[in-house]
Amino acid sequence: MKVLVAGANGHTGRLLVQYLKEDGHEPYGMVRKEEQKATIESLGGIPVLADLTKDVGHAVKGMDAVIFAAGSGSGTGPEQTVAVDQEGAINLVKNTEKFGMTKFVMLSSIAAGDPSRVGEDMRHYMEAKGKADEYLQSTELDYTIVRPGGLTHGESTSKIQVGDTVEFGEIPRADVAKTIIAALQEPDAYHKTFEVISGDTQIEEALKTLR
Repeated sequence: MKVLVAGANGHTGRLLVQYLKEDGHEPYGMVRKEEQKATIESLGGIPVLADLTKDVGHAVKGMDAVIFAAGSGSGTGPEQTVAVDQEGAINLVKNTEKFGMTKFVMLSSIAAGDPSRVGEDMRHYMEAKGKADEYLQSTELDYTIVRPGGLTHGESTSKIQVGDTVEFGEIPRADVAKTIIAALQEPDAYHKTFEVISGDTQIEEALKTLR
């Protein structure tokens, strides 16, 4: 598949490009800056310059699937969180609909469906993620919304725990990337929203329990 990864220069985004290429797909890494293109190419991806807060139609057109893995970053204020994590994500979803793609995977966050589960300092972020998720859920796309717990740089185990709601826990970014890619190809994961942390079940088997 031709797969567009928005946020391809981020930690999880770079893993997505790498793993998609290793799995035989054609990853397109969406980045905002010219100097970020070399990183995508080094991972085996095709860089695409686009800004989520602007027109992204040229980036989406011709793809078989779209992954949102972007984020405003922890050092930005509420305005940027809304601009990227909420409105930027919605902008990407709308363009996916417009150009006739059907598969869309959203990298969200644990508690995005219930921001009251987190402290005041994280609530605005969760609300923004939750609104983007709600928009995607309202579409006819074959969407999957992946809501991981705390992201680490640990080694992949390829074993996870999924559920509508799970206890707060951690998960390596590598396993989040693998879960997202598996969800693209697992019909049981379509039209599903789930939280995920490290667990005891192989990724592919865990996704089949979502049916």
